[in-house]
Amino acid sequence: MPGPLHGVRVIDLTSMISGPAAAMMLADQGADVIKVENPVDGGDHTRHVSNHDGRLATSFLNNNRNKRSLTLDLKHPEGLATLLRVAEGADVLLQNFRPGVAERIGLGEEALRKVAPGIIYTSICGFGFTGPYAAKPVYDPLIQALSGLTTVQAGSDRERPRLVRTILPDKLTGVVAAQAICAALYAREKSGEGQAINISMLDSVVAFLWGSDMESQTLMDVEVPQQEAQSFIDLIYETADGYISVAVQQDKEWKALCHALDHPEWLEDERFKTSSGRHRNINARLQMTQDALMARPAAEWIARLEAAGVPSAPVLRRSEMINHPQIEANGILFESVHPGSGRLRQARPAAKFSRTDFELVRGGAELGEHTDEVLAEAGFSAEEIARLRASGLFGDAAEAAQ
Repeated sequence: MPGPLHGVRVIDLTSMISGPAAAMMLADQGADVIKVENPVDGGDHTRHVSNHDGRLATSFLNNNRNKRSLTLDLKHPEGLATLLRVAEGADVLLQNFRPGVAERIGLGEEALRKVAPGIIYTSICGFGFTGPYAAKPVYDPLIQALSGLTTVQAGSDRERPRLVRTILPDKLTGVVAAQAICAALYAREKSGEGQAINISMLDSVVAFLWGSDMESQTLMDVEVPQQEAQSFIDLIYETADGYISVAVQQDKEWKALCHALDHPEWLEDERFKTSSGRHRNINARLQMTQDALMARPAAEWIARLEAAGVPSAPVLRRSEMINHPQIEANGILFESVHPGSGRLRQARPAAKFSRTDFELVRGGAELGEHTDEVLAEAGFSAEEIARLRASGLFGDAAEAAQ
């Protein structure tokens, strides 16, 4: 059965990660996503990042499946008119040009609404659409730095800031954009009117952090000291032969942990008798836990902790994670064969639908692979397409892909 967004047409003008990830989420849920790429510079930059043996780069493959690729040189005299013709009747447009660029080249909301009155016009940027940083170039680490995420990752405002070792702002912004687009599509179903959505990476991260990491900045009428560390110890513990994670919150979990670690005397320690006391004395408590866990191997501890009902898990390498029984039971990973890149292992969308679930229609498209197909659907004749190709509108790379 087609996905829940079957019938929704999306024009994806984005590149890199956040926009393409958002568009892929829509594509994985059934939308017809047309990825428009500039043939002059080889298309989306991620096509060429960590490229292996001439195959499509994994960064591109993992953020652009289930899309069709259309190449257009928007600086070509007929580029803009061709794109607007393709966009006629589209439901969604995503763009992540720097603020003001889309309007300057004739692809602002007003121009799109003339050919697609009900369009959900979605703009993604880095720092924001106005303000002193709006025009600055941006990459993920810069957003982590400005948003406060690096001090959250450090564990304290006083410690050396640390980056999250994945591009969290980019990927989070993609999720925020996809959710917002679906909400706007639902609103259009009720009102009949489209609207514009502005999403910045900075806003996405700040909103994300506020739910759990901004206690010191929430109560404006109370003087709160600088945010201090939860602990100088992560909830990752070394054992006799590896690492595990153990986390206890409730009284019953603390009691179970003390017994599982063979230290029932900890229950009589006045520092740890209440949850507030355990929080105040967190460093001492976690250090005691760490010392105890050094006595046995990881697998033995996991078995003991699970039997006692203590929340725990092994710490896995990426190569171990893909074969863990819980990962296999969840069915989150699947394999496919890409015509240009061979066998692939990827993660399916996390949400499973009972009636309109994920289907892999196509892997990441070659540059310009669907140019003729998309233009024909937009009403271009074979003669028009041939003329435009000869004019260089689709670029040499697109021509070679045909």
